[in-house]
Amino acid sequence: DNIFGSSTTDAAESLLQAIGPAIEYGIPWAAILGNHDQESTLDRQELMTFLSLVDFSVSQISPSVEDDDEDQGALRLIDGFGNYRLRLHGAPGSVLSNSTVFDLLFLDSGDRETVQGRRTYGWIKDSQLRWLQDTSKQGDNQSITGNPPALAFFHIPIPEVRDLWYTPFIGQFQEGVACSVVQSRLLQTFVSMGNVKAAFIGHDHVNDFCGNLKGVWFCYGGGFGYHAYGRPNWHRRARVIEAKLGKGRDTWTGVERIKTWKRLDDEDLSKIDEQVLWEASYTFFK
Repeated sequence: DNIFGSSTTDAAESLLQAIGPAIEYGIPWAAILGNHDQESTLDRQELMTFLSLVDFSVSQISPSVEDDDEDQGALRLIDGFGNYRLRLHGAPGSVLSNSTVFDLLFLDSGDRETVQGRRTYGWIKDSQLRWLQDTSKQGDNQSITGNPPALAFFHIPIPEVRDLWYTPFIGQFQEGVACSVVQSRLLQTFVSMGNVKAAFIGHDHVNDFCGNLKGVWFCYGGGFGYHAYGRPNWHRRARVIEAKLGKGRDTWTGVERIKTWKRLDDEDLSKIDEQVLWEASYTFFK
């Protein structure tokens, strides 16, 4: 929900306002779509095309050809727009400078659909799950054993997030989890991949909690913008994620720790709910 499409008369102009600070400061940025973005003047494919072409964007409409496992063939059809993988390499000059040390996975969870006559929210489809599984087998690491840690980003939560109400969680669980009636196999896919440490979701704007499902953290962003609903006397907030590299005897190593917290839009820009999502147990070779 980068923009609130139903109240927007020019989707492109609204998107430029939303991502303007990243462009102004020259920060590489990536985006995925919520369920409201396409309610204005651009459909989902047009929105992702636009987002992929704006300054400093590393967003993609669909997986790049290098991720395709068919020799010189056309990419297989994958549901949605904005399914892509960003590989982060190690520090320049380190033994891992040409190896992926961190993966960011982006998924299009869709908007609205009808299932057996019932109106419901979108979900991650089987074609996207196959792409995820194929992607997890593709690596370029010669200096790290196993796959690098990965984070996933998508908008509409999976039904299992409701179960976190009955578990210890960090943050505020202030509204019901609005999700599809379809039970996708996304959680099982993450578990089978083995390297997805956390998934970040939106959609429910006054939830900002993190909880753990089968070893994978699911964390809400917390309703960052002022264009959608909020809650009286509840400050807007941004979730921050920090991936810290390890330091060996004479070189930077891979990602050592992944942490997250939230910054409130109050007069002190307060930092709250800091937590460690994952810590490494890598073996490095030189």
